[in-house]
Parts: sequence; C-alpha cells; structure tokens
Amino acid sequence: MLKIPTILTADEVLDKAFRKASKTDYQGLTRIDTVRETNISKVRSASDVIASTLGKYVKAFPSIERLSPFYAALIDVTIGKDKLKKSLGAIDWCRGAVARISRDAIRSIAKARSIDAIDTSRRAAYGRISSIVKQIDKELKFVAIARNTIRKFPTVDVSIPTIVIAGAPNVGKSQIVGQISTGKPRVAVYPFTTQEISLGVFERKYLRYQVIDTPGLLDRPLEERNTMELRAVLALKHLADAIVFVIDPSETCGYTLEQQEHLLESLRGEFGSTPMIVVENKADLVRSKSDRLKMSAVAGEGLPELIGELVGRLAGSQKHQQRL
Repeated sequence: MLKIPTILTADEVLDKAFRKASKTDYQGLTRIDTVRETNISKVRSASDVIASTLGKYVKAFPSIERLSPFYAALIDVTIGKDKLKKSLGAIDWCRGAVARISRDAIRSIAKARSIDAIDTSRRAAYGRISSIVKQIDKELKFVAIARNTIRKFPTVDVSIPTIVIAGAPNVGKSQIVGQISTGKPRVAVYPFTTQEISLGVFERKYLRYQVIDTPGLLDRPLEERNTMELRAVLALKHLADAIVFVIDPSETCGYTLEQQEHLLESLRGEFGSTPMIVVENKADLVRSKSDRLKMSAVAGEGLPELIGELVGRLAGSQKHQQRL
C-alpha cells in the first residue's frame, strides 16, 4: 500500500552514521586546523545521517487522519494507532535531539584550543548521540513491525463497486473469490485459512468489480472477536457495496447450520443497509430445500448465477452510475 523504507535498529543506525563519518577528512593549513575541521565534519556527518534516516521513517508513514476510514481503522486494529503515533513521535524527538547535540559539539570544537580538547568534545558528542539513539531502539523495532504489517495491506480501489464475501470459517469463501475473480487467496480444509484481507477483480460489460475475501467470522459479540475477525468487520463496514454471505449446509466447516444462521442475522442487524446475497455453498455435498442460490465453488456450479445477481444488485449503486 505504501512505500516505507526498511527500518534499522538503533545499533544499525549508529553504525551507518559513524561509518560514514569515519570517511570524512579535511586538510587545513596547520595540524590543529586539520584536526578541528575533520572532527567538525565527522560530527556533522554522523548527525546528518541519523537525522536523514530517522526523518525518512517519520515522513514515510501515512498521517492516519488523512487515510480513508478503512485503512485508518485497519491500522488501529492490527498495529494500534496511538502506539504508532507515540513511536513515530519518539523517533522524531530523537532526530531533533541529535541535531542539537551536533550543534553544541561543533561550537565546542570550534572554540577548543588543543587537539586533546577537540578529540574530547567529539567523543563526548558521539557518546551522547549513541545514548539518545539507543533510547528509541524499542520504538524503531515496533515501527519495523508496523511497516511489515502495513506492507501486507491490500490495495483497495474505493472508486469501483466492491463485493465482500463473508461467513463462518471454512465455508468456502476463498474458493468462491478464486473462481469469480482474479484473486488467488489461500485455500485449505481447516478453519481460519484466510488471516488477511485479500482481493480480486472481475469485469462485466467493460465495467470492473472488486471482490474481497475476508477471514471467517464466529457467532459472538464484537468485543470478543479477534484481530482476524475484526479485519472482516472493517471490510464489511467501510468497503462493502454488496455482501455475499456464504452458508455451508453440510456443516463440514465445523459450525452448525443454526450457528451460521445466527451469525447471518447478526450481520443483517449490523449491516442491514448494505445489499446482501445469501448463498449455500458445497452443493456437491448437501443440497437443502431452501430457495437460496445453490452453488459449489469446487465444481463451478452456480458461479454465473452469483455473478449475474451481484451485477444486477450493484447496477443502481452510485459507484456504478459514476462509471457509465
């Protein structure tokens, strides 16, 4: 989603800075001038590398207030927006503190009257800089984890009609997404295969539709849902122009039909204003007497009918009309 550079640890930042500083050299008219200007250049070089590196980290992360509601909520659920802000604030503080230490050290070196005094000022500056940078090592490591998490976020196009596939774990949501769109979610025969939000697209009459696969939901209150489930809830809340709720009447998913029906009613209560299509998957195993659309994602049965129903439901949506 975003191009955030690799985040270094405190020791790695310091190694990078001091390695660059060690290559600094200056030839003055006298020996003390040479030593003075060389050490000033070393302190300035180390400070500039640290300030530039840390500044890039802070600027690369998005302003949560400027993100779409979906991404802002996703960051809060998966990372913790307050913790991320605090860590980035500490990194920015360190950048400023290192710059101040550098300025003070350069003034001290400029006033020094002996080579020993110059060397002492430079070593003291290096020590203070190292101490300050090491204070934010935990924040750097947290931000590195946040960066890796954000890189896994799906790139959602909020301008096109979006279909969110929902249901209990292992009912066949990922298979449906893989069959009707370009999405290639992971498919397996055990619950919670889908741990992230993944997506694909399909086209009908030159119009594109976005299909989102979500982690399975359990029939329980919102405050009891885990991070995987909350990702599904966020997709339903912020992205869905239509919802496909998948039921497994064979109950091979590990959840009874009664549990699945109760989950369906719960989602209808939360997202009743969003068009919802309820389908029964695994028709190759069990075919109930209900009037719901029967399909088998494994065998490819019912997929054209599902796509036709979705396109029809979305024909009157604002996003659809804007593209005509």
